[in-house]
Amino acid sequence: MGEFELIDRHFKPKPAAARLHQATAAPDSIATPVVLGIGDDCALLQPAPGMQLAISTDMLVEGRHFLPDVAPARLGHKALAVNLSDLAACGAEPLACTLALALPPERARDDAWLAALAGGLWALADAQRCPLVGGDTTAGPLNLCLTVFGQVPAGQALRRDGARVGDDVWVSGTLGHARLALGALRGEWTLPPQLLAAARTRLECPTPRIALGLALRGIAHSAADVSDGLAGDLGHILRASAVGACLDAQETMKTIAAGAFSASAEGLFDRQTLLRLALTGGDDYELVFTAPPDARSAVQAAGQASATPLARIGRIEAEPGLRLLGADGRIEPLAARAFDHFAP
Repeated sequence: MGEFELIDRHFKPKPAAARLHQATAAPDSIATPVVLGIGDDCALLQPAPGMQLAISTDMLVEGRHFLPDVAPARLGHKALAVNLSDLAACGAEPLACTLALALPPERARDDAWLAALAGGLWALADAQRCPLVGGDTTAGPLNLCLTVFGQVPAGQALRRDGARVGDDVWVSGTLGHARLALGALRGEWTLPPQLLAAARTRLECPTPRIALGLALRGIAHSAADVSDGLAGDLGHILRASAVGACLDAQETMKTIAAGAFSASAEGLFDRQTLLRLALTGGDDYELVFTAPPDARSAVQAAGQASATPLARIGRIEAEPGLRLLGADGRIEPLAARAFDHFAP
Protein backbone atom coordinates (compact mmCIF):
# COMPACT_ATOMS: atom_id res chain seq x y z
CA MET A 1 0.00 0.00 0.00
CA GLY A 2 1.46 3.36 -1.05
CA GLU A 3 1.45 6.63 0.91
CA PHE A 4 -1.56 8.18 -0.81
CA GLU A 5 -3.59 4.98 -0.71
CA LEU A 6 -2.83 4.78 3.03
CA ILE A 7 -4.13 8.32 3.53
CA ASP A 8 -7.23 7.74 1.41
CA ARG A 9 -8.06 4.49 3.17
CA HIS A 10 -7.52 5.52 6.78
CA PHE A 11 -7.24 9.28 7.24
CA LYS A 12 -9.68 10.92 4.85
CA PRO A 13 -12.98 11.81 6.53
CA LYS A 14 -15.38 8.92 6.91
CA PRO A 15 -19.13 9.58 6.83
CA ALA A 16 -19.39 10.27 10.57
CA ALA A 17 -16.41 12.63 10.48
CA ALA A 18 -17.60 14.31 7.30
CA ARG A 19 -20.78 15.29 9.10
CA LEU A 20 -18.65 17.58 11.25
CA HIS A 21 -18.36 19.90 8.28
CA GLN A 22 -22.14 20.42 8.15
CA ALA A 23 -23.14 19.90 11.79
CA THR A 24 -24.64 22.74 13.78
CA ALA A 25 -21.92 24.22 15.94
CA ALA A 26 -22.10 25.86 19.34
CA PRO A 27 -24.03 29.16 19.49
CA ASP A 28 -20.89 31.29 19.36
CA SER A 29 -19.45 29.31 16.43
CA ILE A 30 -19.98 29.26 12.70
CA ALA A 31 -21.52 26.07 11.31
CA THR A 32 -18.69 25.23 8.91
CA PRO A 33 -15.26 26.25 10.28
CA VAL A 34 -13.57 23.89 7.78
CA VAL A 35 -13.75 25.58 4.39
CA LEU A 36 -11.30 23.13 2.75
CA GLY A 37 -10.04 19.88 4.28
CA ILE A 38 -7.79 17.01 3.18
CA GLY A 39 -6.75 16.90 -0.46
CA ASP A 40 -5.10 20.25 -1.19
CA ASP A 41 -1.79 21.87 -0.31
CA CYS A 42 -3.39 23.69 2.62
CA ALA A 43 -6.56 23.34 4.66
CA LEU A 44 -8.70 26.44 5.02
CA LEU A 45 -10.39 27.29 8.35
CA GLN A 46 -12.74 30.17 9.05
CA PRO A 47 -12.98 31.13 12.74
CA ALA A 48 -16.16 32.88 13.85
CA PRO A 49 -16.17 36.68 14.00
CA GLY A 50 -14.67 38.02 17.21
CA MET A 51 -12.79 34.80 17.91
CA GLN A 52 -9.05 34.24 18.33
CA LEU A 53 -7.27 31.13 17.08
CA ALA A 54 -5.79 28.78 19.69
CA ILE A 55 -3.10 26.45 18.28
CA SER A 56 -1.11 23.69 19.98
CA THR A 57 1.20 20.87 18.86
CA ASP A 58 2.21 17.70 20.69
CA MET A 59 4.31 14.76 19.55
CA LEU A 60 4.11 11.13 20.69
CA VAL A 61 7.25 9.05 20.10
CA GLU A 62 7.36 5.27 20.57
CA GLY A 63 9.47 4.31 23.57
CA ARG A 64 9.32 7.83 24.97
CA HIS A 65 5.59 8.60 25.21
CA PHE A 66 4.03 5.17 24.74
CA LEU A 67 4.97 1.51 25.01
CA PRO A 68 5.32 -0.64 21.86
CA ASP A 69 2.43 -2.91 22.87
CA VAL A 70 -0.16 -0.15 23.29
CA ALA A 71 -3.44 -0.91 21.51
CA PRO A 72 -3.45 1.12 18.27
CA ALA A 73 -6.97 2.47 18.86
CA ARG A 74 -5.84 3.84 22.22
CA LEU A 75 -2.73 5.32 20.63
CA GLY A 76 -4.85 7.15 18.06
CA HIS A 77 -7.11 8.43 20.83
CA LYS A 78 -4.25 9.62 23.02
CA ALA A 79 -2.41 11.35 20.17
CA LEU A 80 -5.40 13.66 19.73
CA ALA A 81 -6.42 13.78 23.41
CA VAL A 82 -3.13 15.26 24.62
CA ASN A 83 -3.50 18.09 22.12
CA LEU A 84 -7.16 18.70 22.94
CA SER A 85 -6.12 18.95 26.59
CA ASP A 86 -4.13 22.07 25.69
CA LEU A 87 -7.22 23.61 24.08
CA ALA A 88 -9.19 22.76 27.22
CA ALA A 89 -6.63 24.55 29.38
CA CYS A 90 -7.06 27.62 27.17
CA GLY A 91 -10.87 27.49 27.26
CA ALA A 92 -10.90 27.00 23.49
CA GLU A 93 -13.44 25.17 21.35
CA PRO A 94 -11.86 22.71 18.87
CA LEU A 95 -12.01 23.52 15.16
CA ALA A 96 -9.75 20.98 13.39
CA CYS A 97 -6.46 19.10 13.59
CA THR A 98 -3.59 17.93 11.39
CA LEU A 99 -1.48 14.78 11.73
CA ALA A 100 2.18 14.19 10.81
CA LEU A 101 2.73 10.43 10.98
CA ALA A 102 6.03 8.54 10.70
CA LEU A 103 5.64 4.79 10.22
CA PRO A 104 8.17 1.96 10.20
CA PRO A 105 7.68 -0.33 7.17
CA GLU A 106 6.06 -3.14 9.15
CA ARG A 107 3.40 -0.76 10.49
CA ALA A 108 2.77 0.77 7.06
CA ARG A 109 2.00 -2.73 5.76
CA ASP A 110 -0.29 -3.65 8.67
CA ASP A 111 -3.70 -2.57 7.44
CA ALA A 112 -5.57 -3.81 10.54
CA TRP A 113 -3.21 -1.89 12.86
CA LEU A 114 -3.61 1.29 10.79
CA ALA A 115 -7.39 0.92 10.72
CA ALA A 116 -7.49 0.66 14.52
CA LEU A 117 -5.12 3.63 14.94
CA ALA A 118 -7.21 5.80 12.63
CA GLY A 119 -10.42 4.55 14.25
CA GLY A 120 -9.29 5.64 17.70
CA LEU A 121 -8.31 9.07 16.41
CA TRP A 122 -11.51 9.56 14.40
CA ALA A 123 -13.75 8.45 17.28
CA LEU A 124 -12.38 11.21 19.51
CA ALA A 125 -12.31 13.70 16.63
CA ASP A 126 -16.01 13.05 16.01
CA ALA A 127 -16.88 13.26 19.71
CA GLN A 128 -15.03 16.58 20.14
CA ARG A 129 -16.02 18.07 16.76
CA CYS A 130 -12.37 18.30 15.67
CA PRO A 131 -12.00 16.92 12.12
CA LEU A 132 -8.65 15.91 10.65
CA VAL A 133 -7.98 18.34 7.79
CA GLY A 134 -4.44 17.52 6.66
CA GLY A 135 -0.93 16.45 7.57
CA ASP A 136 1.92 14.33 6.27
CA THR A 137 3.12 10.72 6.26
CA THR A 138 6.66 9.42 5.99
CA ALA A 139 8.75 6.34 6.72
CA GLY A 140 10.64 6.31 10.01
CA PRO A 141 10.43 5.37 13.69
CA LEU A 142 6.82 5.41 14.91
CA ASN A 143 5.92 9.00 15.71
CA LEU A 144 2.60 10.88 15.76
CA CYS A 145 2.66 14.67 15.80
CA LEU A 146 -0.70 16.44 15.90
CA THR A 147 -1.54 20.12 15.71
CA VAL A 148 -4.94 21.26 16.93
CA PHE A 149 -6.72 24.47 16.03
CA GLY A 150 -9.37 25.99 18.26
CA GLN A 151 -11.16 29.25 18.80
CA VAL A 152 -11.89 31.34 21.86
CA PRO A 153 -13.65 34.72 22.20
CA ALA A 154 -11.15 37.56 22.10
CA GLY A 155 -9.95 38.38 25.60
CA GLN A 156 -11.53 35.28 27.21
CA ALA A 157 -8.73 32.72 26.85
CA LEU A 158 -7.61 31.01 30.05
CA ARG A 159 -3.90 31.72 30.46
CA ARG A 160 -1.10 30.84 32.84
CA ASP A 161 -0.35 34.43 33.82
CA GLY A 162 -3.69 35.34 35.46
CA ALA A 163 -3.43 33.80 38.94
CA ARG A 164 -4.06 36.30 41.76
CA VAL A 165 -3.17 36.30 45.44
CA GLY A 166 -6.05 34.76 47.38
CA ASP A 167 -7.24 32.54 44.51
CA ASP A 168 -8.21 28.97 45.26
CA VAL A 169 -6.23 26.27 43.47
CA TRP A 170 -8.44 23.61 41.87
CA VAL A 171 -7.75 20.42 39.97
CA SER A 172 -10.06 18.27 37.87
CA GLY A 173 -10.53 14.51 37.94
CA THR A 174 -7.95 12.18 39.41
CA LEU A 175 -4.16 12.38 39.51
CA GLY A 176 -1.37 9.83 39.64
CA HIS A 177 -3.23 6.89 38.12
CA ALA A 178 -1.32 7.03 34.83
CA ARG A 179 1.95 6.90 36.75
CA LEU A 180 0.63 3.96 38.77
CA ALA A 181 0.08 2.08 35.52
CA LEU A 182 3.43 3.06 34.04
CA GLY A 183 5.25 1.89 37.15
CA ALA A 184 3.48 -1.47 37.02
CA LEU A 185 4.23 -1.90 33.31
CA ARG A 186 7.89 -1.08 33.97
CA GLY A 187 8.07 -3.59 36.81
CA GLU A 188 8.52 -0.98 39.55
CA TRP A 189 5.59 -2.45 41.51
CA THR A 190 2.75 -4.92 41.12
CA LEU A 191 -0.93 -3.97 40.85
CA PRO A 192 -3.95 -6.28 41.06
CA PRO A 193 -5.32 -6.96 37.54
CA GLN A 194 -8.48 -4.86 37.99
CA LEU A 195 -6.55 -1.92 39.36
CA LEU A 196 -3.93 -2.17 36.61
CA ALA A 197 -6.61 -2.25 33.92
CA ALA A 198 -8.27 0.89 35.32
CA ALA A 199 -4.95 2.71 35.73
CA ARG A 200 -3.76 1.69 32.27
CA THR A 201 -6.94 3.15 30.77
CA ARG A 202 -6.05 6.46 32.40
CA LEU A 203 -2.50 6.22 30.98
CA GLU A 204 -3.46 5.25 27.43
CA CYS A 205 -6.91 6.80 27.02
CA PRO A 206 -7.07 10.16 28.84
CA THR A 207 -10.18 12.34 28.73
CA PRO A 208 -9.56 15.88 27.43
CA ARG A 209 -11.50 18.32 29.63
CA ILE A 210 -12.84 20.47 26.78
CA ALA A 211 -16.31 20.94 28.31
CA LEU A 212 -14.81 22.04 31.63
CA GLY A 213 -12.44 24.49 29.96
CA LEU A 214 -15.33 26.10 28.10
CA ALA A 215 -17.40 26.27 31.30
CA LEU A 216 -14.56 27.98 33.19
CA ARG A 217 -14.29 30.94 30.81
CA GLY A 218 -15.09 34.07 32.77
CA ILE A 219 -14.71 32.21 36.09
CA ALA A 220 -11.11 30.96 36.34
CA HIS A 221 -8.25 33.45 36.50
CA SER A 222 -5.62 31.01 35.15
CA ALA A 223 -5.29 27.42 33.98
CA ALA A 224 -2.87 24.79 32.67
CA ASP A 225 -3.22 21.17 31.71
CA VAL A 226 -1.53 18.60 33.95
CA SER A 227 0.70 16.72 31.54
CA ASP A 228 4.08 16.69 33.32
CA GLY A 229 2.90 16.48 36.95
CA LEU A 230 0.72 18.72 39.12
CA ALA A 231 3.59 20.40 40.96
CA GLY A 232 5.44 21.24 37.77
CA ASP A 233 2.44 22.41 35.77
CA LEU A 234 1.12 24.51 38.65
CA GLY A 235 4.67 25.86 38.83
CA HIS A 236 4.26 27.18 35.28
CA ILE A 237 1.23 29.18 36.46
CA LEU A 238 3.08 30.49 39.50
CA ARG A 239 6.08 31.68 37.51
CA ALA A 240 3.96 33.25 34.76
CA SER A 241 1.79 35.03 37.36
CA ALA A 242 4.68 35.99 39.70
CA VAL A 243 2.96 34.42 42.72
CA GLY A 244 3.33 31.38 44.97
CA ALA A 245 1.00 28.73 46.35
CA CYS A 246 0.42 26.43 49.28
CA LEU A 247 -1.21 23.05 48.65
CA ASP A 248 -3.07 21.02 51.26
CA ALA A 249 -1.52 17.54 51.40
CA GLN A 250 -4.74 15.93 52.64
CA GLU A 251 -6.88 17.39 49.86
CA THR A 252 -4.26 16.63 47.21
CA MET A 253 -4.10 13.02 48.44
CA LYS A 254 -7.81 12.64 47.73
CA THR A 255 -7.21 13.18 44.01
CA ILE A 256 -5.41 9.84 43.73
CA ALA A 257 -7.18 7.85 46.48
CA ALA A 258 -10.53 8.23 44.71
CA GLY A 259 -13.17 5.86 43.40
CA ALA A 260 -11.87 2.33 42.85
CA PHE A 261 -8.47 3.43 44.15
CA SER A 262 -9.66 4.49 47.61
CA ALA A 263 -9.95 0.92 48.88
CA SER A 264 -7.10 -0.73 46.99
CA ALA A 265 -4.30 1.73 46.25
CA GLU A 266 -3.95 2.94 49.83
CA GLY A 267 -3.43 -0.63 50.95
CA LEU A 268 -0.66 -1.15 48.42
CA PHE A 269 1.25 2.10 48.89
CA ASP A 270 2.06 4.31 51.87
CA ARG A 271 0.50 7.74 51.92
CA GLN A 272 3.74 9.54 51.06
CA THR A 273 4.12 7.47 47.90
CA LEU A 274 0.54 8.19 46.87
CA LEU A 275 1.04 11.90 47.54
CA ARG A 276 4.21 11.88 45.42
CA LEU A 277 2.36 10.16 42.58
CA ALA A 278 -0.42 12.75 42.73
CA LEU A 279 2.05 15.65 42.74
CA THR A 280 4.60 14.46 40.20
CA GLY A 281 3.12 11.50 38.30
CA GLY A 282 2.36 13.17 34.99
CA ASP A 283 0.34 11.99 31.98
CA ASP A 284 -2.89 12.89 33.80
CA TYR A 285 -4.23 15.44 31.28
CA GLU A 286 -6.43 17.06 33.87
CA LEU A 287 -6.76 20.80 34.43
CA VAL A 288 -5.22 22.77 37.27
CA PHE A 289 -6.72 26.25 37.59
CA THR A 290 -7.18 29.15 39.97
CA ALA A 291 -10.33 31.12 40.78
CA PRO A 292 -11.37 33.61 43.47
CA PRO A 293 -13.04 32.27 46.63
CA ASP A 294 -16.29 34.05 45.81
CA ALA A 295 -16.51 31.97 42.62
CA ARG A 296 -16.60 28.61 44.42
CA SER A 297 -20.27 28.03 43.62
CA ALA A 298 -19.67 28.94 39.97
CA VAL A 299 -16.68 26.58 39.80
CA GLN A 300 -18.71 23.72 41.24
CA ALA A 301 -21.49 24.49 38.77
CA ALA A 302 -18.96 24.34 35.92
CA GLY A 303 -17.83 20.95 37.17
CA GLN A 304 -21.39 19.66 37.34
CA ALA A 305 -22.27 21.06 33.91
CA SER A 306 -19.25 19.32 32.37
CA ALA A 307 -19.67 16.12 34.45
CA THR A 308 -16.14 16.61 35.82
CA PRO A 309 -15.13 16.00 39.46
CA LEU A 310 -13.27 18.93 40.99
CA ALA A 311 -11.14 19.30 44.11
CA ARG A 312 -10.03 22.50 45.84
CA ILE A 313 -6.49 21.73 46.95
CA GLY A 314 -4.74 24.99 47.85
CA ARG A 315 -4.41 28.75 47.74
CA ILE A 316 -2.39 31.30 45.78
CA GLU A 317 -0.06 33.39 47.95
CA ALA A 318 2.14 36.43 47.42
CA GLU A 319 5.36 34.69 48.48
CA PRO A 320 6.95 33.02 45.41
CA GLY A 321 7.41 29.27 45.32
CA LEU A 322 5.30 26.20 46.05
CA ARG A 323 4.67 24.86 49.54
CA LEU A 324 2.84 21.89 51.06
CA LEU A 325 0.72 21.96 54.22
CA GLY A 326 1.03 18.58 55.92
CA ALA A 327 -1.50 16.79 58.10
CA ASP A 328 0.60 17.80 61.13
CA GLY A 329 0.17 21.49 60.28
CA ARG A 330 3.76 21.97 59.16
CA ILE A 331 4.43 23.83 55.91
CA GLU A 332 7.36 22.62 53.83
CA PRO A 333 8.79 23.78 50.48
CA LEU A 334 7.83 21.72 47.45
CA ALA A 335 9.81 21.64 44.22
CA ALA A 336 7.72 23.02 41.36
CA ARG A 337 9.54 21.05 38.67
CA ALA A 338 7.88 19.51 35.62
CA PHE A 339 9.09 16.53 33.63
CA ASP A 340 11.90 17.57 31.28
CA HIS A 341 12.88 15.38 28.31
CA PHE A 342 16.36 16.90 28.26
CA ALA A 343 17.08 16.98 31.98
CA PRO A 344 20.31 15.14 32.92
